[in-house]
Amino acid sequence: MVIDRLFRAFPEIESGRLALREIEDRHLDGVYELYSNEKVFEYCGILPKNNRATLKTMIGRFSRDFQKKSRVKWGIFYSDDPNSLLGIIEVFEIHQKVNAVTLGYYLSESRWGQGIASEAVGLVVRFLFQQVKVNRIQAEVMPGNGASKRVLLRNGFKYEGTLRQAALWSGQGIVDLEIYGLLLEEYAL
Repeated sequence: MVIDRLFRAFPEIESGRLALREIEDRHLDGVYELYSNEKVFEYCGILPKNNRATLKTMIGRFSRDFQKKSRVKWGIFYSDDPNSLLGIIEVFEIHQKVNAVTLGYYLSESRWGQGIASEAVGLVVRFLFQQVKVNRIQAEVMPGNGASKRVLLRNGFKYEGTLRQAALWSGQGIVDLEIYGLLLEEYAL
């Protein structure tokens, strides 16, 4: 993987229904809806945030992380509505030597069960394999998060095992993490 392929310019990805784009200050209301809901982060190492000023600063950090080439955080939008923030999907833990990345995602509660996460994951997987030339994509899932496991399995990921008491997640304490992975050779280009 050439890291420059991922960070050349902020990558926008579209399907007929969804568009993955950069999150900007104008999306503050959508970011607030997402981050202020405790249910959204029940299985994440993220604490809910209810302060709009904090969230506005956080949006600036999304851009800074991209500029530092450490993370790509896309907003998930309907293709025909650039202000309809449905959720967030991100690529982080970029390991250039082994050509691997970690994937994470979360949706506003009002968007659960509509196939949006599955479609967004599929778009990012295709982009990472075809454009960036990543060899491995992985995701970490808390054992109780059945919905996230189904999203990954629908997209061809394989359960690789459980890391017991492997991470300290904000608001969750020490947690077990199930690892799901997908290799380029397994992906039907």
